[in-house]
Amino acid sequence: MATTASAGRFDRNGYQPSYIPAAIAAGLVFVLYLLTLAPSVAMWDTGEYMAAVKVLGIPHPPGNPFFVLLGHAFASLPIPVSYAAKINIMAALASALSAGFWFLITERIVARWIADRWQRLVVASLATLIGATAFTVWNQSVVNEKVYTISLLFFTISSWIIIEWIEDPDSRRADRLIVLVCFLLGLGYSNHPAGFLPLPAAGVALLMTRWRTLLRWKLVLAGFGAIVLGLTPFIFEPVRAAYFPAINEGAPTACERKLETSCTFTKLTEDRVMANINREQYGQKVERGASYGAQVGMWWLYFKWQWLRDSHETMQGLQFVLAFVFLGLGLLGGYVHWQRDRPTFWYFGPLMFTMTLALIYYLNFKYGWSQDPELGSTVAREVRDRDYFYIWSFSAWGVWAAIGLSFLWEQLAYVLGGEERKAEIPAGKKSVAALAWPSRRGFMLAAPILLIALIPLFANWRFASRAGHHFTQQWAHDYLNSLEPYAVVITNGDNDTFPLWYAQEVEGVRRDVTVAVTTYLDTDWFVRQMIRRPIETYDAAKGPALYRNQQWTKPTGPPLKMTFAEADAIPEYIQITQPQIFRQGNITLNIQPGYLVRDELVLLRLIKDAFPVRPIYLSTGGGGQLGQSLQPYLLSQGFVQKLVDHPIADTPATPRIAGLNLDFERTKTLWNDVYRAPDALMKEGDWIDRASFGIPYTYAFTGAILKEAMQARGDTKGADTVMNRVRGIVKAARIQGFPGV
Repeated sequence: MATTASAGRFDRNGYQPSYIPAAIAAGLVFVLYLLTLAPSVAMWDTGEYMAAVKVLGIPHPPGNPFFVLLGHAFASLPIPVSYAAKINIMAALASALSAGFWFLITERIVARWIADRWQRLVVASLATLIGATAFTVWNQSVVNEKVYTISLLFFTISSWIIIEWIEDPDSRRADRLIVLVCFLLGLGYSNHPAGFLPLPAAGVALLMTRWRTLLRWKLVLAGFGAIVLGLTPFIFEPVRAAYFPAINEGAPTACERKLETSCTFTKLTEDRVMANINREQYGQKVERGASYGAQVGMWWLYFKWQWLRDSHETMQGLQFVLAFVFLGLGLLGGYVHWQRDRPTFWYFGPLMFTMTLALIYYLNFKYGWSQDPELGSTVAREVRDRDYFYIWSFSAWGVWAAIGLSFLWEQLAYVLGGEERKAEIPAGKKSVAALAWPSRRGFMLAAPILLIALIPLFANWRFASRAGHHFTQQWAHDYLNSLEPYAVVITNGDNDTFPLWYAQEVEGVRRDVTVAVTTYLDTDWFVRQMIRRPIETYDAAKGPALYRNQQWTKPTGPPLKMTFAEADAIPEYIQITQPQIFRQGNITLNIQPGYLVRDELVLLRLIKDAFPVRPIYLSTGGGGQLGQSLQPYLLSQGFVQKLVDHPIADTPATPRIAGLNLDFERTKTLWNDVYRAPDALMKEGDWIDRASFGIPYTYAFTGAILKEAMQARGDTKGADTVMNRVRGIVKAARIQGFPGV
C-alpha cells in the first residue's frame, strides 16, 4: 500500500490511531504492575507522600499540590485494598496509561514508512514493552515513592497531543491543541517542576513546523493564560497550610506565626509560598556537584540498571553488554527517526536531549551513591541513588529502542526473505521517496530478533517487583512500639522518619508519640508544628503488651513550652567562647567552646521543657554531636535510646556493649515479642536499595549486642537463637563483613 503527499494531512498508509490495541497494551502493563505491586509503604519518601495524601498535607518543597489532591481523591475510591495499596495502584495506573500513549506515539511515527498495520502494531508493542519494563520505570510504578509516575503521564499525554498537532498544524483544532498542551504543562508543573521539561522540545517543534504561530498574539496570550490556569493547584498550599495539617512542610502561610483560625493572604504568605515552590529550604546550589563527565557517568550507571538490575554485581559483564545493546538500539532508532520522519523528530529528538544531557546538567548532582565505589568517601555523594529523576528518559527510550529494533528486523528480513514490493514514504511532506520493502515471509523468518525486547521483562522481574513487601510497614510499627507512651523521639532523617509518619497518619499507630526530625529542627516551621501538635491519647489495647497494666499520665502541654515568638527567635547558631554547663535534673552536660546550631539548641530546650515528664528517645546514632555528649545518659532499648536522669553504670542489667548502654530486659522483650520486620525481610529476600541498608543493619546490630549480653549471662541457647535470626537478616540484607556471620 502506498502513501501520497497532499496539501494538508497525509493519508499515511491508511493510518488511524489504534486506540483499542493501545488500550490492550496499557491493560497488560497494568496487570504486570498489579502482579508485582507493593501492598504497603516503602523506604525513602513513600511514607511521607502517603501520609501527606491522607491528611491533605504538604510534603517537602515544592509541595506537589496536584499530586496530593489527585492522590487523596483516588484513595477515596472503593477499592478493597489498604490505603497504601490504593496509592500504589494509582502509580501503576499512571505508568500503564503512559505506556499506552507511547504505543500510540510510536505507531504514529512509524506509520510514515511502515505500510502494514500489523507491523506498526508490532513496533508499537515493542516500544511499550521495553519502556514499561525498564527497571526504574517498573520499580517506581509498583510503589508510589513520589510523584514521578504522574509526571510521566503528563509527559506522554503532552507528547501525543504535540505530535497530533505536528501532523496537521493547519487544522481547525490545531490552536486548541496548543492551548491544551500549555494547560498540561502548567498542571504538570503543579505536580512536579519536571512538568515543564517538554516545553523546550515543544518550542523547537513549533518553530520547525509553523514558526509564524508565535506571531499570533492572541494565541500566545491564550497559551500563557492556560499555563497560569494549570498552575492554580498551588493555591492549595497556603489555604491548606492555614488549617495546620499534620504534615505541613515549609508551612507556606503567614498564619503559622499565630494561633488564629482564619487568615488573609499577606505579603508574608506570598513570600513563604514562593520560597516553598522554589525549594529555598534546601539552599541555592551554584557550584558543580560533580564534574559534568561524572554526572553523565551517573546516568550511564542507571541506564545499565534498566536492562538488567544486578544487585549482586555478579553479572556486571552481561549488564554492560545489554546496556550497549539497548543504547545502540536507541541511537539507531533515533537515526532512523531522523531519516524517515523529520517532522516528529523535531519534537522527540529535542525531548530526548532535554531529558538526558540537559537534565543531567540542570540537576547538578554529586556522585551517585553507587557510582564509582572505588572512590569511596573521597568524593561527595548523594545520600541515595537518584535514578528516579531519569524515569522519563528511560521510559521514552523504549520508543527509539523499538524503532531501532524494527530497523534490524527489517534489514534481516531482506536477507532472509528478499524484496516483495516498494513502499512509498513521505519525506518531510515535500517529496516522496521510494523504499524497497522486505517480503512478509522475510519478516516472519526474522521475527526471533524481536525477542530482545523481552530481556528487561525477565531480567528485572526479581528486583523490580515489590509484591509481598511489608518490611517498611513492620519497621515503622516496631520503631513506634519500642517507645513508651507519650514519648518524644529524635530521628535522623528520611528512613527513620517517613515510615513513622505513614504509620501514625495512615494506619493510626502510636499517634501519642511525637516525632522530632533532627534535620527539620533547624527550621522555624517545624518547631511551631511541634508546639501546635495536639496530644493524642495512648491506646493501651493496641499497644504492645509490655506497656499494659501500667498507668501512663497524658501530658497537658506541648513538649516545647515556648511561644511562637520565642521559637522564631531561636538563632541559627550561637558561638560558645568558653565552656558551658547544661543541667536538667541530674543530667549535666559540659559544652565545650565552639558552636551550637539551631537543631541542637532546640534539642536542649526540649530536654529542659519535656524531661522527665515525657520519655525522650533518640534514634541510635541520632542527635549529632549533642547526641554523643548525651551517651552516658542514653539507655539502649532495642534500636532506640532512652534518655535517663543519671549516668548509666555497667551492670548485668545494663551492660555496656559496643559503646552502648543496653537495657537487657527491655531489649530482649522487644526482640522476642515486638519486632516483626526481620521476619518480613527474610521472607522478601534480597535488599535491592543499598543506600538504605542501614535500616536492616539496625536490626542485625541490635540482635548482635543482645546475643553478647546473653552469652555473658550464660544463656548460650538463647544467644544462638538470637544469632540465627541475625544471620537471616544479614543474608537477606546482604550486609558484608558483619561480625560473627
